[in-house]
Parts: sequence; C-alpha cells; structure tokens
Amino acid sequence: MYIHLKGLKLYAFHGVLPQENRVGAEYTVNLRLKTDFNRAAQTDCLEGTINYAEVFEAVKQEMQISSQLLEHVAYRIANRLLHDFPAIEEVDIEFYKQNPPMGADCEQVGISLSLSADNTQIR
Repeated sequence: MYIHLKGLKLYAFHGVLPQENRVGAEYTVNLRLKTDFNRAAQTDCLEGTINYAEVFEAVKQEMQISSQLLEHVAYRIANRLLHDFPAIEEVDIEFYKQNPPMGADCEQVGISLSLSADNTQIR
C-alpha cells in the first residue's frame, strides 16, 4: 500500500553557487510512502493512515534548511519522514530543481532515492 504526494511545489535556497543561496529557486517533490492503511480503508478514520498535511509540513521544514546538494536535501527529507511517521515503512522521493543555473536550456534537474525504515541506507 502506498500514499502518493505528487508535485509539491516549494521555494527554497539550495545550491553550490552563491547566487542560488541568495535568489533561491522553485523545487518539486514527489513522494511515495509505503504504509499499511488497511484500518483507515475499513473504518474511514484518519488514525489508521498518515496525515498528508503533516507530511507536507515536515517536507516544508526540511526545505527551509539551506543545503548545497539536492542529494542531501532528499536524504534529510526521507529520514525525517521515517522518524516522524513510524507507520511509514519506506520513502521513495523524487526531488527536482526548476530552471537550474547550468548554462543550458534545461527545464529541471533532479534525483530520486528510496529509503526504508529497517535500513536507513539508500537503496
């Protein structure tokens, strides 16, 4: 069972270049959270699943911490979600920077990773 949050748009200040940390950029985050929501499906109660608004708030807080690398931010987000939401068994994250300053006509660059609760190593 998976919960998906797709196309989360956030503005943040990540990057290696000094201008990226001053000007900022728009980022898109896609999440796939492996969890068992059988109870919620059967009872229609929020307690049997994961609150999407709380997940978004955790992502938003991690995005406010400036970092140089997308890889680092995505890893922090995945770890935070696994820590804050024990019902999550695995986090798959896609993380994109829109219009990166790399001297090329490029819509976005990004990374993806999977992290599981039983092993916080990237798969």
